Amino acid sequence: VQLQASGGGLVQAGGSLRLSCAASGRTFSSYGMGWFRQAPGKDREYVAGVRWSGGDTSYGDSVKGRFTISSDNAKNTVYLQMKDLKPEDTAVYYCVADRTGTGLGNPDDYWGQGTQVTVSS
Repeated sequence: VQLQASGGGLVQAGGSLRLSCAASGRTFSSYGMGWFRQAPGKDREYVAGVRWSGGDTSYGDSVKGRFTISSDNAKNTVYLQMKDLKPEDTAVYYCVADRTGTGLGNPDDYWGQGTQVTVSS
């Protein structure tokens, strides 16, 4: 199983970016997918997630109202639309798939390689 994230880059404060994460692998199945991020010297932070059952979405407090997660279940792909970006959004963004049904972020989950997002002031 592989999670391939893309869409990161350098953007000015106030700008927008869209991240994508595609899951592949014949045995891939999950309860949902989402995103975490980690800035240098900081703990990993939950960004957003979506559950396949019911389509429920959730967001970390720091991104609510600015980021939107969406998905294409047929393609096993999730997207993260990021607007009004701030320098504090600068981090490596990791895609994750809930493998166990206990929520995103467990060590047993599938993790992508990360994509760098840099927001300049």
